[in-house]
Amino acid sequence: MNEEVEETGASVWVEGAVIVGAGPSGLAAAACLKAKGIPSIILERANCLASMWQLKTYDRLRLHLPKQFCELPLMPFPSNFPCYPTKQQFVAYLKAYADRFGLRPAFGRRVVSAEYDEELKYWRVKTKTGTTCGGDEEEREREYWCRWLVVATGENAEEVVPEIEGMGEFGGRIVHTSSYKSGDMLCGKAVLVVGCGNSGMEVCLDLCNHNATPSLVVRDTVHILPQQMFGKSTFGLAMCLLRWLPVRVVDQFLLIMSHLMIGDTSRFGIHRPKLGPLQLKNLYGKTPVLDVGTLSLVRSGKIKVRPGIKRLKHHAVEFVDGTVQNFDAIILATGYKSNVPSWLKGSDMFSEKDGLPRKPFPNGWKGENGLYAVGFTKRGLLGASIDAKRIAEDIQHIYLQS
Repeated sequence: MNEEVEETGASVWVEGAVIVGAGPSGLAAAACLKAKGIPSIILERANCLASMWQLKTYDRLRLHLPKQFCELPLMPFPSNFPCYPTKQQFVAYLKAYADRFGLRPAFGRRVVSAEYDEELKYWRVKTKTGTTCGGDEEEREREYWCRWLVVATGENAEEVVPEIEGMGEFGGRIVHTSSYKSGDMLCGKAVLVVGCGNSGMEVCLDLCNHNATPSLVVRDTVHILPQQMFGKSTFGLAMCLLRWLPVRVVDQFLLIMSHLMIGDTSRFGIHRPKLGPLQLKNLYGKTPVLDVGTLSLVRSGKIKVRPGIKRLKHHAVEFVDGTVQNFDAIILATGYKSNVPSWLKGSDMFSEKDGLPRKPFPNGWKGENGLYAVGFTKRGLLGASIDAKRIAEDIQHIYLQS
């Protein structure tokens, strides 16, 4: 927690804001608030900051975008960090960020409900804390009362695990990417990776590097772009071009260059959407894959592309095209979802369907009665930083008047 807020008793009155989530978004919001003299407390269900990055990501992970697009407000990355920092470097940066601004989250605080009290004009945030006493696990409840509530649990709070017919019959290992660290335990194994986003593509690359034999399920259309063009990041180049050209023209440029650099991906069973990559991202939040070497292995045949799954059998998978292949393990690169609707009560700011703000970007950061959201823009850390600054400025305006 920040030093301005002290936890005493079963009820805690917070003069400033309660921030739910100690990931990059929550840290950014707390730092921006503190810079404006506004106290806050960060509630985090895990026992460490950035638990998604520390506990649920694979070892070889690097930032997919250059560091200048991923730094948090008020503190750049160290100059000696590479263009694409590693997972370990990014976590070190977040820890240094928390130290720099004196941010000390209250760990082990699982928010079970948050509701606005119309009579008191305060948010009532209930938490449970797991404690061990005499070998038995018990939960202690605590309530936080605050004028402002900042939801920073993010788009990736809970794993999405699809129901696939025959999962109980498979007999081999089936894990979500949140439990995958590296391919060293799968050396020599035939592995099916379900999901062709950035994580699924990179897990396939990692499996190849550990002498496994991966196959990749590609059910939907997807844009694959080179990570760099002309020695510059594709993302950075696109952002630069958007200053002068309309989105559809920049999309056309990206697709032409991608075709020249990586070829026609449909030859390998990976078909592109009809909408361009930037249009698709803006309208539906679907992120294009930035290739870090996987596609060359698909092209060489070391990674096989498979259609959708019909059902699982004993150590085998039947695909929708009728083919059957044996596999030792299945890795579900099927993404994550928001969990906000499970605990935020009495507010229509977030959709029950997907747990994201109902208002589209860039207006999804502010709700009613002092409710805010940071890190739900589907635009990565850059979007979170923009939200954090807006939230701090908005709260400061009210805070100074009180």
